[in-house]
Amino acid sequence: MATIRPFRGLRYQESAGELANLVAPPYDVINADEREVFAGRSDNNVVRLTLPEQESDDRSQFVKYMRSASRLAEWRRSGIMAEEGEPAFYRYIQTFTAPGYSQPITRTSLIALIKVEPYENGVVLPHEQTFPKHKQDRLRILEATRAHLECIYGLFEDEGGAVFAQIESAPGQRVSDVTTDDGVRHILETITDAATLANLEAAVSDKRVWIADGHHRYETALNFRQMTDKPGVIAEDFMMMALSSIGDPGLIVLPTHRIVPKMPCLGTQLEDKLREKFNVRSMLNRELLPEMERLAGEDTRVFGIATKSGAGFLISLDRPDDALTWVEGDESRRLKLLDANLLHRVIFEQCLGLKGLDFFWYTRDPEEALEAVNSGKDDAAFLMTAPTVDDMRFIALGGEKMPQKSTYYYPKILSGLVLWALEDF
Repeated sequence: MATIRPFRGLRYQESAGELANLVAPPYDVINADEREVFAGRSDNNVVRLTLPEQESDDRSQFVKYMRSASRLAEWRRSGIMAEEGEPAFYRYIQTFTAPGYSQPITRTSLIALIKVEPYENGVVLPHEQTFPKHKQDRLRILEATRAHLECIYGLFEDEGGAVFAQIESAPGQRVSDVTTDDGVRHILETITDAATLANLEAAVSDKRVWIADGHHRYETALNFRQMTDKPGVIAEDFMMMALSSIGDPGLIVLPTHRIVPKMPCLGTQLEDKLREKFNVRSMLNRELLPEMERLAGEDTRVFGIATKSGAGFLISLDRPDDALTWVEGDESRRLKLLDANLLHRVIFEQCLGLKGLDFFWYTRDPEEALEAVNSGKDDAAFLMTAPTVDDMRFIALGGEKMPQKSTYYYPKILSGLVLWALEDF
């Protein structure tokens, strides 16, 4: 099963500046404007590695990747970053608030090197489809830097929570403590005691791991290893992953909403099309989310459609199994009835005639989705409820994959707390 190892991580040193000015969210949730904000906070901000800039006089689109590599090398030479003095696991504690929760939540994970395994081995399992162009970009930066600049997120089996308890109780030393703009507190602690490291390695060695976030980077690491013909166990066999127990009470999944700038129909025409398959109630935009939260459950499916008029629709299925015949194919019941599947393959394709992935944009923030339509900028926002951890687990165990952007494990793993260079293997 899963093979993990402690490692000598690269961390910012005091000379780099205040840590709050050096860290950033992962590369795939930052738009161009946000990238510039983070880069403007410090010449040493991690986005200068994870999202290297394309300059006007670059002779090739690939120059930016070498820029990232040379910058990382310079940071190491100058002492802005330095490798850990001894191999370590890193206990990573995030404390945060989330929609629908009245009290602060804490999620704990163990940052380790994990041996990358082809999915067919059944050790590390995916749950979402990926975009090829994103993997090309990440492969270029991995080839250039020969470093894993960010940490992906995985969940491991943990019947009874015994491994979770081991991670929480392991002796460690705090090395970072930073609160980001979104109010999330991130604490990083090194675990270096030899006996503890061995016990944690052994505790995970019989577990399967589900990729919760970072499919593109994981598949990039697999491709990178397959491009290397060296025998034996080598650095290219590993990447960084933050591992949480699937039973961690701080495990939160948020929905990802879809916003459609240009709808084929609105108003009564939209309502008529939806009524062909769903129960439909007219409702003000601002009333949708509370009503969705009230109705959501295993025995129903519910969506909110907010429109630029300020009035939208709550659509629901009282008997989800009615939809099994609407979704063609031999997928499992759980996958066919996943909210994201029903949205794309029934509401978008069958009710509205909308196909593909380029007619909408995503947001995880329901207020941003509502503002997009309330301002008149976009025609409609399709508000979703979140899948469950069990949805992810059982779909992956069946060898199936959810549509892209089906899950959003909150909060994201912060970039810049720890990196890993292959040369330090």
